[in-house]
Amino acid sequence: MSVDKKLKIFSGTETQYLTEKIASALGVEVGKSACPRFADGEFEPCYEETIRGAETFIVQSTFPPSDNLMELLLMVDAAKRASAKQTIAVMPYFGFARQDRKDKPRVSIGAKLIADMLSTAGIDRLITMDLHADQIQGFFNVPVDHLSSTTIFIPHIEKMNLENLVVASPDVGGSKRANVYAKHLGTDLVLCHKTRAKANVIGNMTLIGDVKGKDVIIVDDMIDTAGTITKAADLMKEMGATSVRAFATHAVLSGPAYDRIEASGLDEVYFTDTIPLSKESPKIKVLSCAEMFADVIRNVHDNQSISKSFI
Repeated sequence: MSVDKKLKIFSGTETQYLTEKIASALGVEVGKSACPRFADGEFEPCYEETIRGAETFIVQSTFPPSDNLMELLLMVDAAKRASAKQTIAVMPYFGFARQDRKDKPRVSIGAKLIADMLSTAGIDRLITMDLHADQIQGFFNVPVDHLSSTTIFIPHIEKMNLENLVVASPDVGGSKRANVYAKHLGTDLVLCHKTRAKANVIGNMTLIGDVKGKDVIIVDDMIDTAGTITKAADLMKEMGATSVRAFATHAVLSGPAYDRIEASGLDEVYFTDTIPLSKESPKIKVLSCAEMFADVIRNVHDNQSISKSFI
């Protein structure tokens, strides 16, 4: 379905792969922009076509966070100065979302700082997916469309026709997310309780619930070093699980993540394409979120409801 010429979609440097799929679903071309760099690494994003009076959607996930975030901020500022009618940031992956509160003394609330920076740059709206903490929406004073990968993952899980399905959360903090899956799929819920020695390092993990003879689906918003998810999968296999699959929105996959997934008891791991894979793995599958973002962008542009993008 085509849209009128007053909608323009642009891409940050690292999210071109996804923006092209979104634009194709919308029936439009990706807008012409550039990001020349100076010798010292400084960059200067610019638009190479007029955006005056246009609803301008800028697609950019923040991975790795610093450069991509700065590029997004500069693109937003440039759009405002070029007289865009509205400037809408589309952040499939919102970096710094794990810093949503002060959980120990003398630390920043990074997610709030990012919200303030985007607001100061001049966004009129934010479209994102599966924030690490739902309350981050409240850090903004502009509308936030917080999409969910449940609309992508749940239909896929249903098509698998797993006989003894049970949904699991890799930690207590993700129990609300896992409960949505369990309720919709009509299954029991299993929880993993973990303690952390420090960031990205797990101390102990215990399992709350029965997985013996079950096909387990672990759901999470992201997988970073894969320490939690693989430890949970191995524990579930030890407790008699028939199969263990993970569904996570964001493939952060830092450091030893790929090796850990390959060596673990995980049978399959499913991600969306908010972040591109840095290498292939026979265990890792990707389900695209481009159609969902295209539908939401179209409906926002047409002032239509986006409620069908939620489960």
